[in-house]
Amino acid sequence: MKTLIAFSIFCLSAVVTTNACGERPNIIMFLIDDQNPSSIAAFGGDTYTPNLDRMAEEGMKFTRAYVSSSVCTPSRYSFLTGRFAGNSYSKRYAAAVGGKENQGLPNFNVALERDNMNVGNVLREAGYTTGFVGKFHLTSDLDFPEFYKGKNKWINIPKDASPGAETSAQFEHNERWMRRYLEKLGFSWAKNVYPENIHQPYSSHNPEWTTVAALEFIEENKDGPFYLHLCSTLLHGPDKSWRKSMDHPLITGEGEVESLPEVMTPRTELLKTITEKGFDPESHVAGEAWIDDSMGAILRKLKELGIDDNTLVIFAPDHGRDGKASVFSHGSCQVPMIMRWPKGIPAGQVCEELVQNIDLVPTFFDLGQAEKPDAYRIDGQSLSPLFENGQADNWRDHLYLEMGSARATVTKGWSYIAVRHTQEQIAVIKKATPKNLPKAMSYIGRLGIGVRGADRPGFFEEDQLYHLKRDPKEMSNLAYHENQVFRLNEMRNLMQQDLEAIGRPFGEFIPGGNAALPGQIDKQIEVVKQLEIKGKTVTVPEALKNDLGVTDDPIPDDKAGKKAKREARKKAREKAKSNNQNNPDR
Repeated sequence: MKTLIAFSIFCLSAVVTTNACGERPNIIMFLIDDQNPSSIAAFGGDTYTPNLDRMAEEGMKFTRAYVSSSVCTPSRYSFLTGRFAGNSYSKRYAAAVGGKENQGLPNFNVALERDNMNVGNVLREAGYTTGFVGKFHLTSDLDFPEFYKGKNKWINIPKDASPGAETSAQFEHNERWMRRYLEKLGFSWAKNVYPENIHQPYSSHNPEWTTVAALEFIEENKDGPFYLHLCSTLLHGPDKSWRKSMDHPLITGEGEVESLPEVMTPRTELLKTITEKGFDPESHVAGEAWIDDSMGAILRKLKELGIDDNTLVIFAPDHGRDGKASVFSHGSCQVPMIMRWPKGIPAGQVCEELVQNIDLVPTFFDLGQAEKPDAYRIDGQSLSPLFENGQADNWRDHLYLEMGSARATVTKGWSYIAVRHTQEQIAVIKKATPKNLPKAMSYIGRLGIGVRGADRPGFFEEDQLYHLKRDPKEMSNLAYHENQVFRLNEMRNLMQQDLEAIGRPFGEFIPGGNAALPGQIDKQIEVVKQLEIKGKTVTVPEALKNDLGVTDDPIPDDKAGKKAKREARKKAREKAKSNNQNNPDR
């Protein structure tokens, strides 16, 4: 992977010459939760998002943007650091997976490190005022133990706590705690922060609460330059939860408040507009229009203050909705991203290059003329060369994705996925009953979001190959097709390069530590693919019960089947090495 890990300030093109070499832009990273391209009209969605549509018209729309991990914590880690979550060196991650001698399993187990190698701190040291608003989800008692001791320590609020003054006071305490935590990480300012996902008894979304703080920060720092990391809790949760939240305007991340300034369209008025536009106000459109309205308030404030032209605004989600905790492109790692910067990006641009969330921090350092510390590891590259027309010479030809025990290599036309469980995981899988297999074999060891990708037939397969142009929803696994051995070998070679850069063992690609060879759980794969999985409910079909003869015992090994698969794989790889067929377009 072509990686830029050092930055020099230079003029990029005629459109950004003055800006790149002169006045530094303000930057707003507006990070949304759980959003597919279909939730934005500018990406073809059947919904109401006028402000995002205008952003796309006045800036650049990225059609092949990806996040490197598809659940909140690791993705947000990359948005804040420019590193793959698998390169986290936090104590929390080390405690979960061990040292570099072991295979990495990036998921909810990473945190921002104590050395403050993050965007908030580095831009602050470069002269920016840096602010954080909204959802964080990256705390760690191992990395910052002092925050979990004494009278001002973190309060664990039970989810069955009753609403009221006492619980509100605890929520407020934890919000103030988060402000101190973020300032310790190097941010200049933090306010109206959600430590994690919203939860009972105050689990209503409230974008007005985060928008109020964002507008306050922008107003206070209008003379710039400033960097704002603004994170909404929308669109997390079921569609109906968004609409229900609209009925609770005083529920916030600091409990129940007495009032909030009116900085967005009144909720009843927004619902009326949705109806007038021909949409069902009780549908998914309510949440999508609601977060869009928050963006509208930000854009209006920038215009009002006269700093609109030289503020780079980025809108992107932390991952998709449908395939969370997988490394699929559709509904998982491929996300809608829009950038608007009148002084630096010509209006109406569309970028079709492969870009990733790890590219954002190096872009901010580039534009902010920030000197990256020598010890700061960055895995992405600045997007600045793409700003003129969405294209750049020698841009990367593939992406690397990671999620728990799965890795993926994505080109413009293809996706290869390798699922390699560790030795410890394989031991658990072999002891699992049929009903417990989905949890044991999910990439992050969970039911629920851990098996959302199981609606794709190949989800549990150890090797998966998809033609993204002909099969955009990744339903047909071509990894074991004889006519695809050249492609499979090519994609595996690309993955090998990225895994070597990461430097941890992974299956047969990089042996060692607790990495394990494939082919040890073939029988379990055959069984798990026949189960009925709906969220956290697993049903063993009667036909499978009869076939197995057991329902509460582990799956017996199929030694003959395993041997046949191993021989088939060996033959395929030998054929790939001697295969001289033409390489189709990516």
